[in-house]
Parts: sequence; structure tokens; C-alpha cells
Amino acid sequence: MEIQQNLSCLPFATVVLRCSSAQHVTMPPQDAKYRPTPEQLLDLMMAVSVSRDRDAFAQIFHYYAPRVKSYIRSLKVEEKSAEDIAQEVLLTVWRCADQYDPQKSALSTWIFTIARNKRIDVARREKRPEIDLNDPALVPEGPASPDRAYDAAQVALRVRAAIDTLPQEQATLLRSSFFEEKSHSELADELLMPLGTVKSRLRLAITKLRSALEDMNQ
Repeated sequence: MEIQQNLSCLPFATVVLRCSSAQHVTMPPQDAKYRPTPEQLLDLMMAVSVSRDRDAFAQIFHYYAPRVKSYIRSLKVEEKSAEDIAQEVLLTVWRCADQYDPQKSALSTWIFTIARNKRIDVARREKRPEIDLNDPALVPEGPASPDRAYDAAQVALRVRAAIDTLPQEQATLLRSSFFEEKSHSELADELLMPLGTVKSRLRLAITKLRSALEDMNQ
């Protein structure tokens, strides 16, 4: 396996390998010239998983760290917090490398799912509920049911029903983002769209979804 030399991320990669918890270190900039193929990234991940190859991890870090940070920032997280979360994500990738199963998901899907879950964990710690749980459009009118599981199921049904009323493209984006837990980057790759276009269309779709839910409440 060919190892890229003089990685700008290597100092932090070393920190990740040595620390039990991530420390704040500036993220390496996203390098447009360094674009390994999915097959090369998988080979690197297998080297980390099987033999704890630090050079292979450094390359994974160099590629994914700025992309994970950009994804976290797209969730309206401030700069420093996004860096902290991205560091936690890459630390988890190192610690749990042996749990990655390429038969179940692509490497990018696995890593961005970790990122999404870390973001949710941080929001819960900060007592900031996710928007879809705190949105007045999702709260049933009248007294709250004592059966929270039933209420949650009803909310999910209403959200799905509202999505079904949207134009096909918006409905597809929302289903892929919310129910299939795909990152913006994954959606851009799948739909052959620029990342910025995916984000703007998702924002529009969410606005339409809220409007549809409010109409259903009336």
C-alpha cells in the first residue's frame, strides 16, 4: 500500500492515537488534490482495522476530518464545537475500526453516521432538542397522551404523510436525509449535485414540510 508522506494532519493524528479523549486541535484544510478512491479508502480502513496501521489512519484522518467538520457545520454548529465533534468522530473511527463491516455500509456512510450520532449526543448534553422533536408543527394539539411511544409513532406517521404531499425531489431528499440517515455529501454524490445545491434544496424541502405539517394541524 502506498502511503502519502508529509501529511498536514499527522500531528493531530498522533494526538488522536495517544489521547483517551479528543483535544482541541485545528482541523487540516480540505485538500482538493487528495481524493483517494473508495477502494483506496477501504484498503486504508482495513489496514487500521486489522493491524492498527497508524500511517493508514493518518490518511483517513487527512481526508475525512475536514469533511466531517463541514458536515457538522452544516447542522448550524459553531466553528469550535464543530472541530471538537469532528475530533471525537475520528477518535471513534480509530477506537472502533474493528467494528466496521464493509458488507453493511460504505466507509463514508459509517463515518458520517458516527458524526450524526455525535451531533445528537452533544445536542442532548446541551439540552437542545433536535428541531423535529421541538418543532411546534410536530406537537399534537390538545392534552399530551400518557403513552409517549404512541405519541412518537403518531408524529412519525404525520411526518411521513406530510412528506408524501411534497414534490418528488423534495420528498426523496427528506426521506434519504431523515429516515435513511444519509449525509449531505452522500446525497450530493448519489444525485450528482453540487453539495451547496443539496443543502439549499433540503432547506426548501424542510420549509415545505413544516408548512404541510401546520396545514395538517388545522
